[in-house]
Amino acid sequence: MSSEKFADVGDEIYFKSGIKGIVEKVNTNSVIVEITENSTDLVFEGNKTVVAHKNYNIL
Repeated sequence: MSSEKFADVGDEIYFKSGIKGIVEKVNTNSVIVEITENSTDLVFEGNKTVVAHKNYNIL
C-alpha cells in the first residue's frame, strides 16, 4: 500500500479478503467505511468499520 495513495471519501475499497465498502471519512491512519458487500462471516455493528490505510486496496 505504500506506493499507492490513500483512499478519498466516496472511494470503494476492498479488505479482509471479501469485504467491500465506501469510504465515509479519512483519518490520519485509517478510514471509516460503510460496508456494501460482505462475503465473510464477520459482523459489523451499524454496517460500518474502521480500516487502517495499510489494510485495504482501492477498487
